[in-house]
Amino acid sequence: MQINLTGHHVEITTSLRDYVNSKFAKLERHFDHISNVHVVLTVEKLNQIAESTVHLKGADVHAKAENADMYASIDALIDKLDRQILKHKGKITQH
Repeated sequence: MQINLTGHHVEITTSLRDYVNSKFAKLERHFDHISNVHVVLTVEKLNQIAESTVHLKGADVHAKAENADMYASIDALIDKLDRQILKHKGKITQH
C-alpha cells in the first residue's frame, strides 16, 4: 500500500507522517486489496481537516473529517474509512 501525504497550509512533520502510516496500517489488516491512498491534511482558520481517497480493487472510497485537533480528525477519518471498507468487503463476499 502506497500512501501519498499532502499538506495544505500545514507542514507535514515526521510525527504526523508516522501517525498516518500507523493508522492506515489498521485498514490494511481489514482489507488486503488496497493499492493506493491519497491523504490531504488542511488547516482552515480553527478547523483541522483530514480527507482521503482510498483506491481499492474495484472501487474508490472517499472520506473527510474535521476537528479542532489534527490527530482527532485523522482518527475520525480512519473510523469513517474503516466502516466504508468493511461495507465494500461485505458486498464483495456476498457475490
